[in-house]
Amino acid sequence: MAKNRYGQYFTISLIADFMVKLISHPKNSRVLEPSCGKGVFLNHLVERGFSNITAYEIDKSLGSNYDFVKFESFLSVPLAEKYDVIIGNPPYIRWKNIEPELKEELEKNVLWNKYFNSLCDYLFIFILKSVEHLTEGGELIFICTEYWMNTTHSASLRNYMCQNGYFVEMYHFKETPLFEKVTASFVVFKYIKSKEKKKSIQLYRYHKKRGLPTDKELADRSCFDTVSIPHFKENSRWILATEEVQNELNHFESACIKPSTTFFDIELYRIGDFCDIGNGMVSGLDAAFQIKDTSHLNKDEEKSLITVMKAKDLCAYKNKSTTKYIFIQEEISKEDFEEKCPHFVEHFKPNLEKLAHRYSYNRNIPYWEFVFPRNQKLFERKEAKIFIPCKERISNKNHFRFCYAPEGFYPTQDVTAIFKKSDTKESIEYILAYLNNARVFDWLSLNGIVKGAIVEFSEAPIASIPFKPINWNSEEEVRLHNSITKEVGKYIKDGSEDRIVNINKYFKQLFHE
Repeated sequence: MAKNRYGQYFTISLIADFMVKLISHPKNSRVLEPSCGKGVFLNHLVERGFSNITAYEIDKSLGSNYDFVKFESFLSVPLAEKYDVIIGNPPYIRWKNIEPELKEELEKNVLWNKYFNSLCDYLFIFILKSVEHLTEGGELIFICTEYWMNTTHSASLRNYMCQNGYFVEMYHFKETPLFEKVTASFVVFKYIKSKEKKKSIQLYRYHKKRGLPTDKELADRSCFDTVSIPHFKENSRWILATEEVQNELNHFESACIKPSTTFFDIELYRIGDFCDIGNGMVSGLDAAFQIKDTSHLNKDEEKSLITVMKAKDLCAYKNKSTTKYIFIQEEISKEDFEEKCPHFVEHFKPNLEKLAHRYSYNRNIPYWEFVFPRNQKLFERKEAKIFIPCKERISNKNHFRFCYAPEGFYPTQDVTAIFKKSDTKESIEYILAYLNNARVFDWLSLNGIVKGAIVEFSEAPIASIPFKPINWNSEEEVRLHNSITKEVGKYIKDGSEDRIVNINKYFKQLFHE
């Protein structure tokens, strides 16, 4: 794979051939490759006997062996040109990274101005414009990342596709290394432009744990698990899940609906309504601030230590370890620091050069200070809270690591902290058990910010998690809340798995399952 300013990620031959084989139109059909790159799709199209091919490529430096390649922007092609099949790998560029001449072209483009804005990506216009160029019954076969299927900024594209056709097949490759040095979750889809509507999509989920499939595995689909999923709908995120799973998620969300909601405007309680959330403090060079042997420190130095839970220290419910950090909070001169903290001076010496080159947010920061002690006041609240790694890989697990953190523990930048709001009546133990519940795992796996098999836990995605608050007028719900709170407290102390069994039983009752 190569990458350049035009968002080029070149498709491997194996996948291009697989996609060409998905074409169901006859060999004399009009075929378009809108961003042909080095021509891998063209090679396989010609090899398979397609002869009526048109291709566009904006990067003239790539050259071509085919005289039907036009070195111009696909976005400038008149919509009057129609094709039976459009196939390829559309360019992926975030708006902030789009070249000035491409932005200028977008700003003059009728489709872009009708459906998109500067929060949208270059990929979106490529997909939508391709559909515009299809004949009725024409096929669009693309490979791209799956993120656009649920991001807010692509809602207009999703609605357009629901209105103008339907998906037949979708191949979900997850984190399979289809592109070199790219960590993302990829899909290959086959979409038909049609006034007809379909009720379901055939979803093929790649299940090999390592490496690429073989030609045979792709041909006989043996590298995929196959399920039927409900067809996507307008004004909604697109979830690659069976109807059964979607029904379970709907049941989960229905328990979180606010009483004031209406049929036309459903609102959910969210974690952000009940909790304050903050990302951990940034030292700029963790290795320099971590200290293992504290036995020789003086009193001033001992006062300048904090206990940190890093991502590696966290488990579901409770931590397995902690890490001591040097954290100088007071403004102090270099002379005073060297006099008061001689052991720290020696500790920092091996890393002085690296500390001098930390990203310092355009400030002159002494080497013994954190570069960005963000949310420090939040972390100094004298109460227990919940820590979660900022990023969690879920390829081989079915749980997250929401971890109880007692008063006085701090997170650094690889951890996000969750505190109760002052008016939240639910206990921190109840919230902890709720977040560690399988329902939240399933919801986040399909609705959270997921890149490849990595779920992100910054403030916004955590705040968006649906929350089931306790109805304090219900004796049964109050009883369940108190039972969950007690079991969590006991589990943190003794680690007995029987506690988790009981917690799950209480949540089943709370969700009326």
